[in-house]
Amino acid sequence: MKHDPPAVALVTGGARRIGATLVEQLHQHGYRVIIHYRHSAEEARALADRLNRQRPDSALTAAADLGRPADLAELARISSTHWGGLDALINNASDFYPTPVEQASEADWQRLMASNLKGPFFLIQALLPALRARRGCVLNMVDIHAERPLADHPIYCAAKAGLVALTRALARDLGPDIRVNGIAPGAILWPEDEGGDSAFTAAEKQRLQQLPAGRIGQPEDLAHTALFLLRQAPYITGQILAVDGGRSLI
Repeated sequence: MKHDPPAVALVTGGARRIGATLVEQLHQHGYRVIIHYRHSAEEARALADRLNRQRPDSALTAAADLGRPADLAELARISSTHWGGLDALINNASDFYPTPVEQASEADWQRLMASNLKGPFFLIQALLPALRARRGCVLNMVDIHAERPLADHPIYCAAKAGLVALTRALARDLGPDIRVNGIAPGAILWPEDEGGDSAFTAAEKQRLQQLPAGRIGQPEDLAHTALFLLRQAPYITGQILAVDGGRSLI
């Protein structure tokens, strides 16, 4: 009896934090996973080694700076050929830091747009043949702050708002062969500043503890949503699903 090969998924920024949880959940549900990273080589290798011990030949690491066309092209080549195809792309990689208007630089603009908007678009473009061949799915990790801007983060918010628009536009342009959806996290993990400390103030943390859901979100909440959109929602495309515990209501 012939069995279909395991589905293959590429997760950008998949070595740590939310990305690593997405990778782990996909792997638990039978996917072969490609773990993209930019700087987190050690974390990516450790995660891949652990997953390959659980199921041989099921995890691969790939380094790329999504702002560099040559890196992006090589990532697309590896992802589409290593296991003979690609079923899912999750654009999770993201730079996040404040850029107050008076202090923001062109370098800030380039960096935040590259990881949050430019990279996802050109990676999707490069992977179109592979995704079309498998009638694949793209998930873009956006942000509730694309709709409700976060103070002192104008460039980041603009980039994520662009990714929201891109998600809807590509769902229209690439259907019916490829579905494209977005997930908009709320407070899932406290974001880190450049020094690795929490980027939220104590007052913000207290306010977020009043969420209608009654708790701060966990990375698994996003991973479960991703699996739903990938595997159980073939008629959903062009949608942005907020996973925020009701944060967008208050």
